[in-house]
Amino acid sequence: MVKYFLGHSVLRSSWDQVFAAFWQRYPNPYSKHVLTEDIVHREVTPDQKLLSRRLLTKTNRMPRWAERLFPANVAHSVYILEDSIVDPQNQTMTTFTWNINHARLMVVEERCVYCVNSDNSGWTEIHREAWVSSSLFGVSRAVQEFGLARFKSNVTKSMKGFEYILAKLQGEAPSKTLVETAKEAKEKAKETALAATEKAKDLASKAATKKHLLHSLCPPPVFYY
Repeated sequence: MVKYFLGHSVLRSSWDQVFAAFWQRYPNPYSKHVLTEDIVHREVTPDQKLLSRRLLTKTNRMPRWAERLFPANVAHSVYILEDSIVDPQNQTMTTFTWNINHARLMVVEERCVYCVNSDNSGWTEIHREAWVSSSLFGVSRAVQEFGLARFKSNVTKSMKGFEYILAKLQGEAPSKTLVETAKEAKEKAKETALAATEKAKDLASKAATKKHLLHSLCPPPVFYY
C-alpha cells in the first residue's frame, strides 16, 4: 500500500518570478536540511522547452525505532534526483523528484506543476502530488506514516523558503523567521521589564523624598503631661 498526498498552494508572485526564484531557492533560512545542489544535465528541446536534471543532497534523520534496523554507519544524507520540464510558451513548469538511496527503507516521489493562477494572472499556483512507499516487512505502514508526516512538514518549510527568496529577489524585506521573531520578542520583553523596574525605582525614590519633605514641614506633635 502507498500513502498518497495531494495539495494545492498559491504564491503571490508572477510565473516568471517564480520560475526565476525556483533556481535560487537554496540556501534560505528554512532549508538548512539541504546540503548541496548540482545540475547534472540540461538541454533545450526543438520546441523550446528546458529540460533539467539536478542532484540534491539533504539530511535525513531517521526515527529512533528505524535507526535500530540499520547499521550505525549508514549515511543519514539522502540523495534526490529532480527532473524538470519548463514550457515558457504555456507558462508551466513540471518537476518530478525521488530519492535514490535508502530506497529499502522508504521512497518518496513528488510531482509538482507550476502554472498561472486561474483567478489572478499575477499569481502562481502549485499542484503537488506525492507517493510514499516502503518495502520493509512488518513495519512498512509505520514507515509510510512517518514519511508522509515528514513530507507535509517539509512542504511547509519549502513554501516559506520560496516566499523568502521571492521577497528577496523583488527587493522586499523578507518576513522574519520564527527564531528571529522569538528572539526579538524576548529582547523586547527584557527591555520592557527593565524599563518597568527603573520606573518602579523612580516612583519609590520620589515617594521616599515626598515622605521626607512632609516630615520636615509637619513635624510630629509633642505631647506634654
